[in-house]
Amino acid sequence: MSGSIYRVIELIGSSPESWEQATANAVDEAHRQLGTDLRVAEVVEMDVLIEEGKVRAYRAKVRLSYKTGPGL
Repeated sequence: MSGSIYRVIELIGSSPESWEQATANAVDEAHRQLGTDLRVAEVVEMDVLIEEGKVRAYRAKVRLSYKTGPGL
């Protein structure tokens, strides 16, 4: 019986626009660098960067999984 193996990494994406865009930026960068079969992205933490009393950037910590083992 053959199963699958997945690797999990964490990235932090940022965007001046939204948490959604910050998440998309992290996923896009993972795809660009790994060029692999990304499967699931889970946002595990969100925060904002504040400068001079204003929100300057949205940040999303994203846990990504991709297939690495048998069944690939």
